[in-house]
Amino acid sequence: MFELIVLILVVVVISILKSPGVKGALGEIKVRSSLSVGSITGGEQKIFHNLVLPAPDGTTQIDHVVLSTRGIFVIETKNMTGWIFGGVRQKEWTQVLYKKKFKFKNPIHQNYKHVKALESFLEVDKSYIVSVVVFAGKSKFKNRMPDNVIPLWKLRSFIRSHVDGVLSDSEIQKFESLLNTTNLSSKARTKEHIKNIQANMHNPICARCGKEMVLRTAAKGTNRGGKFWGCSAYPACKGTRDIN
Repeated sequence: MFELIVLILVVVVISILKSPGVKGALGEIKVRSSLSVGSITGGEQKIFHNLVLPAPDGTTQIDHVVLSTRGIFVIETKNMTGWIFGGVRQKEWTQVLYKKKFKFKNPIHQNYKHVKALESFLEVDKSYIVSVVVFAGKSKFKNRMPDNVIPLWKLRSFIRSHVDGVLSDSEIQKFESLLNTTNLSSKARTKEHIKNIQANMHNPICARCGKEMVLRTAAKGTNRGGKFWGCSAYPACKGTRDIN
């Protein structure tokens, strides 16, 4: 009987560890650990994790943000194993694991929303922001990836490879203060973010650019206050669709 209970517990633990939520959290822990080992750039730096910011469709959550003299690094984490296939323009990438194929959203596109939210919130020029996609698991890229898609072991050297002096110490402190005083990382805002994700499930695709659309509220016009579908790539794409 005892052996049966142990076996059941082992199966349950394995199932939990394989769940997407837990795998994602473990990947973020790996990145957090890598970023916390002393100064990356040798100069002033501030690091934020699980940062929730306002976005056109409600909120967006950024895995990691590094404020440094070499720029502002917005990091999207993927904790995956197996072979990874993907390209900048592809809507979905492919993971091959034990001869089975799994599709997942292009992480570069996912991080674009995070970059735009941070750019707007800090009111900073986009040239100061660097988008980075980090694969924290035992995965292998099977085609040439963009320079900003890297395995975890390259993260620190990737940040150090950027030119120093992009931001001053005073600018870093200013941005740190802005992110700290917003209190957007609170549990209440995180709950709001989860509700926002649920509300935007099964979204239609923009007919103009092919990206996912999000629910928005009209700020003016005859439909003021009403809901409509707007392209997630706004303002680069201004595609809309009636909610019905």
